[in-house]
Amino acid sequence: MAICTVYTTHSLHTTCYISTQTNTQLGFHQRQVVFYSSSKKTRKSTGFSKISCSARESNTVVIGLAADSGCGKSTFMRRLTSVFGGAAEPPKGGNPDSNTLISDTTTVICLDDYHSLDRTGRKEKGVTALDPRANDFDLMYEQVKALKEGIAVEKPIYNHVSGLLDPPELIKPPKILVIEGLHPMFDPRVRDLLDFSIYLDISNEVKFAWKIQRDMAERGHSLESIKASIEARKPDFDAYIDPQKQYADAVIEVLPTQLIPGDNEGKILRVKLVMKEGVKYFSPVYLFDEGSSISWIPCGRKLTCSYPGIKFFYGPDSYFSNEVSVLEMDGQFDRLDELIYVESHLSNISTKFYGEVTQQMLKHSDFPGSNNGTGLFQTIVGLKIRDLYEQIVAEKATAPLQATKA
Repeated sequence: MAICTVYTTHSLHTTCYISTQTNTQLGFHQRQVVFYSSSKKTRKSTGFSKISCSARESNTVVIGLAADSGCGKSTFMRRLTSVFGGAAEPPKGGNPDSNTLISDTTTVICLDDYHSLDRTGRKEKGVTALDPRANDFDLMYEQVKALKEGIAVEKPIYNHVSGLLDPPELIKPPKILVIEGLHPMFDPRVRDLLDFSIYLDISNEVKFAWKIQRDMAERGHSLESIKASIEARKPDFDAYIDPQKQYADAVIEVLPTQLIPGDNEGKILRVKLVMKEGVKYFSPVYLFDEGSSISWIPCGRKLTCSYPGIKFFYGPDSYFSNEVSVLEMDGQFDRLDELIYVESHLSNISTKFYGEVTQQMLKHSDFPGSNNGTGLFQTIVGLKIRDLYEQIVAEKATAPLQATKA
């Protein structure tokens, strides 16, 4: 049981700072949380209000998902929350432009909410949202730490419609907290709070093809303006976003197919799931025989696929000096109900019953990437995160019993 004492001030925007946890004479853990105004607008103080509360020690597991804009984070979040059950929705009765998604088990926080500069401010200072100077990492760290410790926070909201910083919203500690955005692994303090981390690595060729398909077909942008937009972001992406993948426990890498020589359209994809070895609570997925190097073309009578076909690869490798296992799929499925054939040859996928991967894929067949390795590997990683969460909770539940025996 934990005792927390909370002091709050009434302001448009608030920042919370949490003191170091200390043991009281009663043997409880006491925390103090002080919220300071961070709004440019000021109001006359109405004084401090003190709230004392008691709560159980938090079992909040924190997952970090990093990727550039337009790389499939939202789709991945929908697949992940579906694995845990319950629809992920914005906070009820809150800001309709909130970026937060809450389900029965998970809360997904968009790290854009920690922009310290609004759209106009970034333009005036000549920085992009990718630049660390446009983000409040101190507040990000303090609030993620608080939620991990079981303390609710007043999180800011970045309004993507208006480009302004809206008044904050109350976020309560969930069972699983997912922080997704540009910088979940940039600050070492935040990185140390993560129980598991994923990086979505979309190659420049695929990213360019996707952006052309979206912005030219759907938004009427010219090819020249699309190229200019990509080039403008590239220096900051290379400096601040891309280096985070070296810290990830799992990387989903999306590349052009090798089944069609010279293809750069981005319609047929080669997708790699890079899994770091030695991560606590996480056992890498393998194909046929763990640790071997295997190239596999599935039987055409058991898995329907049109030109150019499907090819899998699995084997050990090195990634930023870390030992990893790599599972790769090149090509796409024609019939998702036949995916069970592939699933039956994969091990360590953390399913609760035979065919669960196939069931999840069929359930979300309308999601982008459902016919290729992006959807398959996102689904598998979601199941692995569920297993990781259950292992952490089980270990925490047995810890008091072991301490009593000792």
